[in-house]
Amino acid sequence: MSTLLAGRDLEAFRDAVRELLGLHFDDTRLEELADALRERVARTGSDGASYLHLLRGPGGRAETRALAELLTVCETFFFRHAEQFRALAEVAIPERLRSRSPRQALRLLSAGCSSGEEAYSIAILVRESFPGLRETDVRITGIDVNPARLERARAGRYRPWSLRETPEPVRGRWLHPCGSEHVLDDAIRSAVTFEERNLLEDDPLFWDEGAFDVVFFRNVGMYFAPGAMQAVTSRIARALAPGGFLFLGHAENLRGISQDFHLRHSHDCFYYQLRPPEAGEVRAAARVEPPAAAPPLIEGACSWVDAIQGATDRIAALEARPGGEAAQGVGRAALARASSPPARPDLAAAVELLREERIPEALALIDAWPAEAGADPDAQLLRAVLLTSCGRLEEAERVCAELLRLDDLNAAAHYLTALCREHAGDRGGAREHDEMAAYVDPGFAMPRLHLGLLAKRAGDRAAACRDFAQADILLQRDDPSRILLFGGGFRRENLVQLCRAELRACGGLP
Repeated sequence: MSTLLAGRDLEAFRDAVRELLGLHFDDTRLEELADALRERVARTGSDGASYLHLLRGPGGRAETRALAELLTVCETFFFRHAEQFRALAEVAIPERLRSRSPRQALRLLSAGCSSGEEAYSIAILVRESFPGLRETDVRITGIDVNPARLERARAGRYRPWSLRETPEPVRGRWLHPCGSEHVLDDAIRSAVTFEERNLLEDDPLFWDEGAFDVVFFRNVGMYFAPGAMQAVTSRIARALAPGGFLFLGHAENLRGISQDFHLRHSHDCFYYQLRPPEAGEVRAAARVEPPAAAPPLIEGACSWVDAIQGATDRIAALEARPGGEAAQGVGRAALARASSPPARPDLAAAVELLREERIPEALALIDAWPAEAGADPDAQLLRAVLLTSCGRLEEAERVCAELLRLDDLNAAAHYLTALCREHAGDRGGAREHDEMAAYVDPGFAMPRLHLGLLAKRAGDRAAACRDFAQADILLQRDDPSRILLFGGGFRRENLVQLCRAELRACGGLP
């Protein structure tokens, strides 16, 4: 068996798990995967090669279900990340009710519902916050690939640990003690329908266009391979009604995954709203097979110019896919309509002038480019950097606004807008855009440093200390090209010194 697990069978098993369930197991989790393979080989009485043949053969669906039970056990609890449920109750549901015909039911989906706590939390929230809605006015569905977890969900019995974030009055109304467990009230249990579904498998009836008003897809995509996450997110976008809402996990975002959504921020949390298609744009249906992972736009690039080339390659790859997926994957209708890719500007010379602090010359170089090249989003971002560097902040903010209109997951444009908003005296707006930048790109140091400075000026020492401490960590590993572009002319060591001086001033360092 040790030879089996060290050889091609384990690698083939990893590929099969990624293909059938969308789950990604990197090299640090190979032992976990090997344990699952050992168990299933022993249970089926096969060897490695015959087991893989079984898994991919005509009877493979039953074995895939068994694997799902082993590999998709996720901890959850009622009202996890309560701020998202507040946003659901005070923003998403009221907006969807206003948008729908009175005869249409409000439809909510918990995708990857596990043992049901999330779906039942939604049902309790609807019952408590919208008492005027009848049972037939709301349809709540929970889906999961793990049949054992779904059986637990249907039973509606939970131990106290699952209720640790549930307010006592809510618990008293809807969960009744029964020995060491709590049993859900029948009114809540009957409000949710559970179905066994593999998110990678398309069902045109279930994922019909506009089928849902709100989808919770939290803490599931983090386990998916990038291509599987793109395919599932595309399917969710297709199934959401116009203006529908998508809630992801607290540490998840759609950067590099989809641009079908606007980023929203309220109630101290982030969530997404389906953006309307641009004129002439038709969203492509999700492919049954997950697409290959797209190269990252910034992360891992050794320089700004390399990052731009990565963006070019990504666009070219998207355009080459069948079915017009460039429009769906990149979210720009212009790409879908273009007969040939636009001319790409040579950014290297402008970046070098920035490195030498010859800002007016760099701006003049960009302004001299042909209109098509100068309008390129990456050229415009560099232009916004240069305008900010020389104090032309109103112009910089206008450039950033256009960039964010095209892509509101552009962390750099959010950060530059934060600097412009602070200069205009709008500290609340500055903080909002910094928080957007930090959410979209958690490894981006500068918005976190700026948040610390804003908190210090507002007299919030605790928040300032927290943000400076996080910035100190991020600054030491952020990409050198990003320090060059967004560091305001300071070198990494200068920014670290500034950060630590501020930490000492607010009591965060001895």
